[in-house]
Amino acid sequence: MTAPMILPGSTLGVLGGGQLGRMFTVAARTMGYHVVVLDPDPDSPAGALASEHLCADYRDAGALARMGEICAAVTVEFENVPADSLAYLADHSLVRPGPQALALVQDRLQEKTFLASRGFPTPPFAVVEQASQAEAAFAQVGGAGVLKVSRFGYDGKGQARVADAREVAQAFEAMGRQTCVLERFLDLEAELSVVLARGADGAVAAFPVVENQHRHGILDRSLCPARVEPAVADQALHMAQAIAEALDYCGVMAVEFFLLPQGRLVVNEIAPRPHNSGHFTGDACLSSQFEQQVRALCGLPLAPTELHTPTVMVNLLGDSWSEGEPDWGALLRHNRIKLHLYGKGAARPGRKMGHYNCLGPQLADAIALADRTQQALKGGRWTD
Repeated sequence: MTAPMILPGSTLGVLGGGQLGRMFTVAARTMGYHVVVLDPDPDSPAGALASEHLCADYRDAGALARMGEICAAVTVEFENVPADSLAYLADHSLVRPGPQALALVQDRLQEKTFLASRGFPTPPFAVVEQASQAEAAFAQVGGAGVLKVSRFGYDGKGQARVADAREVAQAFEAMGRQTCVLERFLDLEAELSVVLARGADGAVAAFPVVENQHRHGILDRSLCPARVEPAVADQALHMAQAIAEALDYCGVMAVEFFLLPQGRLVVNEIAPRPHNSGHFTGDACLSSQFEQQVRALCGLPLAPTELHTPTVMVNLLGDSWSEGEPDWGALLRHNRIKLHLYGKGAARPGRKMGHYNCLGPQLADAIALADRTQQALKGGRWTD
């Protein structure tokens, strides 16, 4: 029997009130839903636009009870939500994605073990739970790599490059002796990602493959369509869908890939939510990843995902505010740029403050426009 759809006029909940929660809130309210945001930040970007902002800790009993009472369905903005809070809400409301999928992806070691056990290729990895395991772990991965905390690392935080076993042990101590995963450095041709939505009925709608460029461990730009062979794009799409099915996933998720020589793909990591690399969808596709998040949460048919305009998404970090407010005039003078600011206050280095999408008749045009605007925002002279 097909579950009934949750229709406009209902109240949806989201755990997390940052920019991803804000864009979910915009999509949901545009479609006629009420939105309740639970986030401890009184200046939450999502809370500012929500029907109701529960400004409380994610484990606050009263806030969880309120959300469970009034929300027909609840989703998450980020994966590191306390598992017990999700379990409570799952007993009182519909939670998508489910607590089991989120719990698995919260832990890097569990995630990689899950992927490897189901035949998905990953970089060589080893667990480090004590400093004495450094030498064996380094030998197991077979060379220089990256040591990453198993839980709660993101955007380059909680990780360190290591060239030998001694550095592995040192990095492990510097990370507070938390359980870590050591991953081998690979010779990459590109970093790719696939953002897709999977409904409760198993239907899948994937956006085109994206090519990602990072700076200091943080996503700098995403290019769509990715500059890869069609066979590589097809492989990435197929693999991402297979991972969603293996997780019995419901909602929007992203799968990040490393592209190796000879067109080989390995899975880097899974994000059980909308993703930074999917921000191009709001201006360049027939639907956005946030509309899809609403649709999957509410049991609605998934929307079309075709790309109608080649695009480069550029992240705006707090570094751009180092000498005051950026020159938005230099950016917005071009009518093929779509600016999205997140409503955050303090502009700290490395903090994601917004993004903009550069649209072009061809991808090369979008890349050239992104190059010029990034230079202009760094204080260079704008050139047409």
